Amino acid sequence: MVRRAGWIGAAAGWGIVAGWWMPRGPLTGAQALWSVGLSVAVGVAVGRLSRSRWSLLIAPAVFVVAVELLRLRVDGPSADAPHASAFGFIVLVTGRGLHALLSVLPMVLGAVYARRGTGGRRYLRRAATGLLSAVLLAVTVAVAVPARTPGIAGERSIAELTRIDAGGHRLGALIRGVDRSAPVLLFVPGAPGGSELGAARRHLPELEKRFVVVTLDRRGGGSSYPALDPTATVTLDSAVADVVAVTEALRRRFHQDKIFLLGHSGGSILGVLAVQRRPELYRAYIGAGQAVDLPASDKICYADILAWARATGRGELSRTLTALGPPPYRDVYSYEPIMLYANQVYDYDHSGNAPGAGDPFDGIDASEYTLLQKAHTVNAVLDTWNALYPRMQSVDLRRDVPQLEVPVHFVQGAHEMRGLAALFTPWYEALRAPGKRLTVVPSGGHRAFLEQPRRFAEVMDEVLAQAGGSTR
Repeated sequence: MVRRAGWIGAAAGWGIVAGWWMPRGPLTGAQALWSVGLSVAVGVAVGRLSRSRWSLLIAPAVFVVAVELLRLRVDGPSADAPHASAFGFIVLVTGRGLHALLSVLPMVLGAVYARRGTGGRRYLRRAATGLLSAVLLAVTVAVAVPARTPGIAGERSIAELTRIDAGGHRLGALIRGVDRSAPVLLFVPGAPGGSELGAARRHLPELEKRFVVVTLDRRGGGSSYPALDPTATVTLDSAVADVVAVTEALRRRFHQDKIFLLGHSGGSILGVLAVQRRPELYRAYIGAGQAVDLPASDKICYADILAWARATGRGELSRTLTALGPPPYRDVYSYEPIMLYANQVYDYDHSGNAPGAGDPFDGIDASEYTLLQKAHTVNAVLDTWNALYPRMQSVDLRRDVPQLEVPVHFVQGAHEMRGLAALFTPWYEALRAPGKRLTVVPSGGHRAFLEQPRRFAEVMDEVLAQAGGSTR
């Protein structure tokens, strides 16, 4: 009885620790290594203390129950009950599935090795155990490989992945530039939970010759996914405050009074609000794929996708959208049809554009991401979207930001989604600023600044010229 209580207690205790420490599963290489190591140790204890083969099933089950109970304290698709949809399947595999691979499997293997069983099937069992051990070892080594960014030639260059303190959280960022004394450009990416580290390095090397380019992983996205919790503190105000805090940190590090700010899509709303809040920190604001009013944009996209579904005979999609009704929605899964089909509805000729730049997940295969960050790409977007997007529904730049106190430049694609383009035009026309300019990229869409990076570099030359070129 004491032995049974011992191995059950070990499994339950480790489950409680794991559920409290990493309720969304291992998100970093260090967490993954600890998960494998501690799970093996618990498995060995189970194998030595138990006398029944049933312990190989009972101990992992106890661990899983403990983790799931601790998951109840966090919100988001990766911690909620499984959802029957395409996104729900991905979340299940890369969330709970990956967690099981890095905790349940090593626990079982540890117990098997500790038991030293015999019997007629000993060789078959050893072969299976050896194969699973090799798989676990390969995965463990892979997740332990750190992210990295290629160097840039020159003594004055900078190329690093770093962390920046903001609002009590450490946010990931990629910093690259030929000359570390050049003007600083902070890039705030778009969708909640999204990351553009790989895409920025891949498509914007020309900017590195002109600026120190800092690409931020907003809270919940990419390398900042572990900073998501507690989600109750993920608000519009905190997201804007993060941008301001990162700006202050960059000003101190690079000894510059003011920096340039680039915002894309959802990040462009945060950028505009940061400039409105602290205009003295910025030399100019550059908006790409500028968003203005998210609920109004989503309603237009909804109407366009529904009309497209009916016109192309997609009955199931049409029925799903009709049942949902127009947004806004309270949960992220209700936005799944819009997320999945918007690119098809607003498709255009991409020939002549940078390959892959129109894909919101472009660059996710880059070395700037660890294996775990790549695996959690969709989870990060859905968890962060679930927390932040409903809290961004009250913003309408047409009403809230009629004026900015710094020069503004906008780069919009001629094929921008109607839901964004139709709202941007009246806001831009009414906006008052010390300087205002709009560049429309004929072959571009929502990611025109990445699709046509040379044209965007020319725009940024104009931004620098207007700002006078000095970094002080």
